[in-house]
Amino acid sequence: MIHKVETDLGGRPLIIECGKMAKQADGAVTVRYGDTIVLITVCASEEPREGIDYLPLMVDYREKTYAAGKIPGGFFKREGRPTEKEILSARLIDRPIRPLFQKGVIDDIQIVATVLSSDRENDSDILGSIGASSALAVSDVPFDGPIGIVRVGMVDGSFVINPTFPELENASLNLVVAGNEQRITTIEVHGQAVKEKEIVNALELALGEIGKLVELQKELRSLYGRPKRELHKIEVSPELRETVVDLAVGRVVIANSLQDIDERFVAIEKIKKELVEQLSEKYPDSEAKIGFVLEELISRDMRRRVIEEGKRLDNRQMDGLRSISCEVGILPRAHGSALFTRGQTQSLCAATLGTTVDEQKIENLAGESFKSFMLHYNFPPFSVGEVIPIRGPRRREVGHGALAEKALQSVIPSEDVFPYTIRIVSDILESNGSSSMAAVCGGSLCLMDAGVPIKSAVAGVAMGLVVEGEKQVILTDIAGAEDHYGDMDFKVAGTAEGITAIQLDTKVEGITLDTVEKALEQARENRLQILEVMSKTIEKPRGSISSYAPVVLRMEIPKSKIGEVIGPGGRVIRSLIEETGAEIEIKDDGKVTVVSHGEGSAELAMKKIEAIVEEVEVGKTYVGKVTRIMNFGAFVEILPGKEGLVHISQLAPHRVGKVTDEVSEGEEVTVKVVGVDEQGRINLSRKVLMAGGDQERHRPRDQNTRRYGKKR
Repeated sequence: MIHKVETDLGGRPLIIECGKMAKQADGAVTVRYGDTIVLITVCASEEPREGIDYLPLMVDYREKTYAAGKIPGGFFKREGRPTEKEILSARLIDRPIRPLFQKGVIDDIQIVATVLSSDRENDSDILGSIGASSALAVSDVPFDGPIGIVRVGMVDGSFVINPTFPELENASLNLVVAGNEQRITTIEVHGQAVKEKEIVNALELALGEIGKLVELQKELRSLYGRPKRELHKIEVSPELRETVVDLAVGRVVIANSLQDIDERFVAIEKIKKELVEQLSEKYPDSEAKIGFVLEELISRDMRRRVIEEGKRLDNRQMDGLRSISCEVGILPRAHGSALFTRGQTQSLCAATLGTTVDEQKIENLAGESFKSFMLHYNFPPFSVGEVIPIRGPRRREVGHGALAEKALQSVIPSEDVFPYTIRIVSDILESNGSSSMAAVCGGSLCLMDAGVPIKSAVAGVAMGLVVEGEKQVILTDIAGAEDHYGDMDFKVAGTAEGITAIQLDTKVEGITLDTVEKALEQARENRLQILEVMSKTIEKPRGSISSYAPVVLRMEIPKSKIGEVIGPGGRVIRSLIEETGAEIEIKDDGKVTVVSHGEGSAELAMKKIEAIVEEVEVGKTYVGKVTRIMNFGAFVEILPGKEGLVHISQLAPHRVGKVTDEVSEGEEVTVKVVGVDEQGRINLSRKVLMAGGDQERHRPRDQNTRRYGKKR
């Protein structure tokens, strides 16, 4: 039986339907908003995956090109590996629901979101997340939901629920929030130096709309929901648990007292190894279970220290930052470089300046676009002392790079101000938490080192949270263990004026709006401290770009002059390229981009183009080259492609018998424009400049005189 529920969301109907498609999945729904339709399915395995101590949840999001009436480009006419957009959308679906599964579940769970139709106005990622919660709600898979998710945009000073793509293009705030009526599980923000209070106001509005979505899913579950089954969990016998606790609890307390991350890691690994060896005979094949209990002990001790003793693993204050050091210009051939180190997290950032040909072409269901600013984040295994084969970028690397890119995007100058394609690469050389925020800080520093006139410096910090009953403590600049064993990873980046990016993930069933507000204020204070440290290394962008970067100049010419610059069959523009060595691009709207990889070439090409499009002025004096000699006078090129006639009577103040007595082909002469007729023919005079004695008196040339110069 087909069941359908509907609600109003942002002034438009949102429809969830189940019982029609993919009925063999454990749960399946379609979500429709406008003409955008997404099918979301959930399946859980019948058997557990043995030997693991984490939730094996897989989320895939795929956009079918037929959804927008397209055929995939390229040689293979079918959808291939996930695009960056699909990876980011999958992560957006994954992160809000992951903390809502029961602890210790080891059954494989897969959620697949497939875009079936796209109206190119409504983003399907929000529908995918709503659908994931809905599919879980009607399935037999246990899940502490449902949750809702909405996007809030600030458009022309007003909040808009689920703004369309055109509205988002002009939005100063793009906020996505997931949760239930009272608690928030995930936040994503991309803003233009937005104040903390505006973020809180947007969240308050969003929670009201989320409540509608939660009630809608509860209604659907009451109509179509299946009884929940029991999933397999890591089962630790009371005897094994008690044995591990007795043997390890004291040693864990001592290990957690070690402030050095390497020493602490070695101590913990030693405890685990010795426990496995000691208990293997009595409890065979229990390594994962022993590790599970040990993790509980480590987490419990770390949290106890924070809540009861007010101590962190490295003895910092709750709002204390780790030590920070910054360097710029450390890579001599990179266009801009920086090394940002915070505690035991280190990011090497390099900026490269390119031209329009270096822009990234993006093709998705919304259409085709070009991207002139990119940030790529790499997390090599040596940064945490591991040995792992290096393949392509993993989902985490794509997600962290996208977050850092959003944080810096709003301070990048417009192409009219700085006509370059910019690529930043952030290589994480060491990691002990907050590496994405280190990429933000390092990225800001290397942009200034590259001479990019960014509007202001950007810094980022990750906030943490420990909650025990009614007690909660917010932590500043969390290290890796505080992220792993804590309840929140709240990354906030921005300028001194406001927030440019946020990413919140929780490991509990959400946090309150009051907690978010407190964390934002604490992050603001810490961000200002970090910006102050960064300013001591480089306070503002350098006044010029690297000598190794290409020179890019732009100008605009009248559309009517494009043909003159190109010339018949491209003769003029080819000549310009050969003479100057510059690359020249002319668009249909008259915008000209000139690129050179050496000094002077671009400037010379610009001058020549300016000369080509320049209008001849009557009464103005020009220095030109004699191009042709006729019996009645000489033709002189006064501007590129523009010739005028100096009649024989206008060559000199005295009577001239032969034109060649005065000038020769290829000679440079100074002439004055005395008129332009209705047909555009230019009349020149040399005589008017010579009469009056301002110039050297004319001396008839000896027939035996030789002239030297460049031959044409």
